[in-house]
Amino acid sequence: MFSGFTPFGGGYANLPQKFEDFFRCYPVAMMNDRIRKDDANYGGKIFLPTSALNKLTMLNIRYPMLFELTANENGRVTHCGVLEFIAEEGRAYLPQWMLETLGVQPGSLLKIGSTDVPLGQFVKLEPQSVDFLDISDPKAVLENVLRKFSTLTIEDIIEISYNEKTYKIKILEVKPESPSKGICVIETDLVTEFAPPVGYVEPDYQALQQKELEEKQKKKREGKFDLSAHQNGSMARRIDYVAKLKETNAGTTAFSGEGQTLSGKSNKKNGDTDLSKIQITLDGEPARLSLPDGQLFFGFPIVLPKTSEDEEASSAENAFKGKGQSLRKSNKRRGKSDHTSTKSKTPKSPEVIEID
Repeated sequence: MFSGFTPFGGGYANLPQKFEDFFRCYPVAMMNDRIRKDDANYGGKIFLPTSALNKLTMLNIRYPMLFELTANENGRVTHCGVLEFIAEEGRAYLPQWMLETLGVQPGSLLKIGSTDVPLGQFVKLEPQSVDFLDISDPKAVLENVLRKFSTLTIEDIIEISYNEKTYKIKILEVKPESPSKGICVIETDLVTEFAPPVGYVEPDYQALQQKELEEKQKKKREGKFDLSAHQNGSMARRIDYVAKLKETNAGTTAFSGEGQTLSGKSNKKNGDTDLSKIQITLDGEPARLSLPDGQLFFGFPIVLPKTSEDEEASSAENAFKGKGQSLRKSNKRRGKSDHTSTKSKTPKSPEVIEID
């Protein structure tokens, strides 16, 4: 019952001792409905009875409380933490994945003892299905779910729940290495590495690129303008798309227009046009789109680059451009001369004087 005795100083020393006991193991699903916590199935902590807490307190067990579980049937070992001390006496409730890892059935006898494992620095994980690749940010998800775990042990296949789906993950490697093959993941910076999921096949990227290139070339060879998509559209009706296709297909003529008979009737034929027979290509000069006043067409403006001949012509046109002025400026008032006279306004004296 005593933790320890030291002859020097005449007192007691609190030396940590090992807790060890046997319990009947059961899955979390078999707990009483009033105390059951279903999300405990997706973690690494177990439920122990209250008597175990009393023993642990007397033995001065260091925190966090970590335990080693050993199956008497096959000798398999794993590690875990404790969630609550609410189980019935003589029983321990474990997550379902822990029972499968130990290879035991409900009601089997387990030896549960306190232990110490080093703080983890690195862990390598292997998802057990390719469905794990559907998670957009697996590291962020794993950082969240690992809060429910206290330890990770090599060869364990843990279960996590995300987005109402269950994923199994195998522990392949942990660092630092220790005889227990386990690490503690509480309050530590853990570097995570993922191995390819079970059943994952690395795609042949060269074959995929070649297939995409062949599909692009096929579309380019067989590419046709989808005229049916423009036949009944509102914009096509407004700009008279069918008539413009006919003009483009027939080519520009010197005398384009509409004729009339002597009776005043138009001789324009409004026959239906089979749009599927009109061939449209991107070769040649694009046709001009002339719209009547009041109609807008939201297309993309094309600004053609200027050639050297266009630049020379524009510079020649601008060579003798300017604003001319006459010597006589126009007066704003009508009937006034443009300049003022410097002579006096006194009447002129006649050149010849006649005396009677």
